[in-house]
Amino acid sequence: MLLTCYNRKPKTIACLTSLYNCFLPVGYSFEVYLVDDGSTDGTASTVRVNFPDVKIFMGNSNLFWAGGMRYAWKEALQSGYDAYLLLNDDVELKRDVIKSLIETHEYTVTHFAKGGIYVSSTSDKKTGMLTYGGSIIKKQIFRNQISAIVPSENPISCQIANANILFVSANVVEKIGIFDARFIHSIADYDYTLTAYEQGFPLLVCPGIGGYCENDHGKNWLSHNSTFKERIQYLYSHKGLAFKEYLYYTRKHFPVSLPYLFIMQWMKTFFPAIWDKFKSNKG
Repeated sequence: MLLTCYNRKPKTIACLTSLYNCFLPVGYSFEVYLVDDGSTDGTASTVRVNFPDVKIFMGNSNLFWAGGMRYAWKEALQSGYDAYLLLNDDVELKRDVIKSLIETHEYTVTHFAKGGIYVSSTSDKKTGMLTYGGSIIKKQIFRNQISAIVPSENPISCQIANANILFVSANVVEKIGIFDARFIHSIADYDYTLTAYEQGFPLLVCPGIGGYCENDHGKNWLSHNSTFKERIQYLYSHKGLAFKEYLYYTRKHFPVSLPYLFIMQWMKTFFPAIWDKFKSNKG
């Protein structure tokens, strides 16, 4: 199990609590690798007290999400596990999620003769709305639309997935490695799952909902009320538009869409009022 955290102790503790409360089929075991990227709220010390078996590694507050997950993954690789389960620390797992992931793996080996990647979908606990999971890519002339897959009673193939709850078989890691070091915070999971899909590995959405997680992405631009300097900073920020990372990702997977992405990112920066109006018109 791989996690990274930074200054949200209640959520991290709740996630670990739900993890250790999960049903674990006979013959299976797991170890938890947690990277604390320099939290100042006492997350690491609280985890040590409540979950002494968790392997904790300290960051320098500059790893961000993708960097923290790479750190945890590299440490776990030294023990050579059969699979790696990536978790966001703001996910509350349902008790049967590990069983569902293992059953999906068995289904995949039976139907595809090799292991793959399986995403367990999450929903908002209050509204029941689907928040993260697997998606298909609908290619258009200049851009691509990501359409989320609603899980059913059986595994469903997808092309790209979030890593809120993501099971990666060891044979996938042996072929394509771990998260690309070019990604600092976001996009690493999309790039990784899409790379695996392009390499011919099965990428499946598990049956049902595996946990609860709020969609915290919000809008992906700064409004016209912000200063131009703030919008430029947001354009290049790892937690903002992540301009350089998105250019790399698009060039790697969707080169035809690169001019469109370049123009749209700068349009959001120069003319955010257009997006403000469009958003308000959509309700």
